[in-house]
Amino acid sequence: MIKYSKNNIRALTMHEIKVKVYYEDTDAGGVVYYGNYLRYLERARTEFLADKGIDVVKYHHLGYFFVVVNVDINYKKPAKLGDIITITTEAIDVKNATITFLNRILKDNIVLVEAKVTIACMGLDGKPKRFPDEVKFALQS
Repeated sequence: MIKYSKNNIRALTMHEIKVKVYYEDTDAGGVVYYGNYLRYLERARTEFLADKGIDVVKYHHLGYFFVVVNVDINYKKPAKLGDIITITTEAIDVKNATITFLNRILKDNIVLVEAKVTIACMGLDGKPKRFPDEVKFALQS
């Protein structure tokens, strides 16, 4: 069992949200269906960006699309119906056209899921595009 401690994270750059696990999130056994963890990660990443002043909708309308290009996820323990889970997000690698995030899903400070998610910036033409400077700056501050 992996214990999570705020002493071993970069607290200044980490963001967290809490989510209650509802029946719709679970399978017949009352545990979170594995694919639904990706929904939690998406929510947490979007809130992290908003907290940094990055309005995903604004950039979408400007022709910048933030798309997931890679997910490396490790399921350690299941979340269950009724649990209140915490999803943490931090940007761990910011490049010109990609950003990699580290996410952890925890219950009672125990890591249930750990994932690295890489997003790329794409243009209207579907080709890679550099993130706007203000996006990179916001994530590096």
